[in-house]
Amino acid sequence: MAARPDIAALEAAALRSDRFRLEREGDWKRLEAIVTRMEKGQLRKLSDEDVLALPVLYRTVASSLSIARETSLDAATLAYLEALVQRAWFIVYGPRASLGSWLRRFLGGGWSAAVRAMWLDVLLALAVMVAGTAVGWLLVAGDAEWYHALIPGQFADARAPGASPQVLHDTLFSDQTQEPLAAFAAYLFGNNAQVSILAFALGFAFGVPSLMLLVHNTAVLGAMLWLYHGAGLTLDFAAWIAIHGTTELFAILLSGAAGLHIGRSMAFPGERSILDAAGEAGRRASQVMAGVILMLIVAALLEGFGRQLINHTPGRLGVGGFMLFFWISYFFLFRRRADEGGTP
Repeated sequence: MAARPDIAALEAAALRSDRFRLEREGDWKRLEAIVTRMEKGQLRKLSDEDVLALPVLYRTVASSLSIARETSLDAATLAYLEALVQRAWFIVYGPRASLGSWLRRFLGGGWSAAVRAMWLDVLLALAVMVAGTAVGWLLVAGDAEWYHALIPGQFADARAPGASPQVLHDTLFSDQTQEPLAAFAAYLFGNNAQVSILAFALGFAFGVPSLMLLVHNTAVLGAMLWLYHGAGLTLDFAAWIAIHGTTELFAILLSGAAGLHIGRSMAFPGERSILDAAGEAGRRASQVMAGVILMLIVAALLEGFGRQLINHTPGRLGVGGFMLFFWISYFFLFRRRADEGGTP
């Protein structure tokens, strides 16, 4: 006899669940049909009424799911509604663009527009890099011991003050890596990416550490330039650097400018709050940094493959000059799309 109240309760719950479903099932089925067509890419087959009804139907079904959870309806109904609401959410609120379309917009103007929006920071970072190169040259010209303080150990081998012009010449035109080119390119990419990301990440401290990092890295360039200039190999060294450096140094320049952009926005937020100014600058700078990673991949390939395979100065200068012309044209002359980067 004790089982009868339980059976009655189950029958009442089933009846309540059936009534709940019958009252709302029309909206569920309509939403499911709309979502299914949109998932299949058949948006043009939908009527204007269905498109306009989509957000309303989504909210209705989401409300049904909330009620179903509160009233403990049957598990099948709950599972159906949860799956339908999840699918509809991606249609109503999810990203509208595929990876391919985002990449087309990014490369087709979004990246270059973000760089142009930071033009002042790019100029400041460029001035700092030029100054850093001059500082490195002047330090070692005044005291050769500075060379060993500036140059990392893995680059100091035969390339040191006192080396003969022939030895320095061989370092430019002989393969010194003793590694497969692909592995060497991967190493170079990791090293350059680390420098670039660090220059960007340090921007939160009002950009000062980013500028100091740029000075340090270009001081190394200045010291090596002084060394090869003394051996009469200035043009050969410039070509050795240019084949990859016009891309790599440009990437590091943009990284430092991105960090400086964030720091400058925090130091001079204008009428905005510091958080708002930093957030806006951070979104723009992160877009630039996404492109910097692509540049570093190109630079690593040029350094790991191109510089080893092209073993003469004119060819290296030609490749480096072309890459510099390409990047300048892309960032400052190519404006097919609206400026997505905003204004400083």
